[in-house]
Amino acid sequence: MNITSSDVILLAHSTFGVLGTMAAIWVFAEALNASEGNAGRIRTAAWIVAICMIATWIFGGYWYIHFYPADRAMILKGPWPFAHTLFMETKEHLFFIPLILSLYLPIGAADKLFENTNARKMVLCVAMLIVLSGLAIEGAGAIINHGAKVALLHGVAGSGR
Repeated sequence: MNITSSDVILLAHSTFGVLGTMAAIWVFAEALNASEGNAGRIRTAAWIVAICMIATWIFGGYWYIHFYPADRAMILKGPWPFAHTLFMETKEHLFFIPLILSLYLPIGAADKLFENTNARKMVLCVAMLIVLSGLAIEGAGAIINHGAKVALLHGVAGSGR
């Protein structure tokens, strides 16, 4: 079995995306029960969300520029061209929503959420939006991956893997 740099970068991209989404669930759960005792955990988890989403963006962007063009050509020639035309195109633009929200999350979580109900509600909403959009993006990634797989199964050439 030959593991390429493309494989490692793509796996890092999706792994950091999942970790960031899971950390947003952590923020949500902690913020639901905000107290003086868990304020530090909320801030820590918010920073983990931001760092993971930044890493996701860097790995995904690098992979998209350097490795995806061959896969895109293959997907478009295969039986699931919508894996690119609908799901990748949507994913490319949708990702900026959780990225921006994740960059805001440590700012919102810096407030004393146990004292400020409005800030707590904002953090809860932002964390849940990150979770929902993260799940949608992960699902889109699975469809894109399957689009490449069915193209290979149908003998479409052009993969850079």
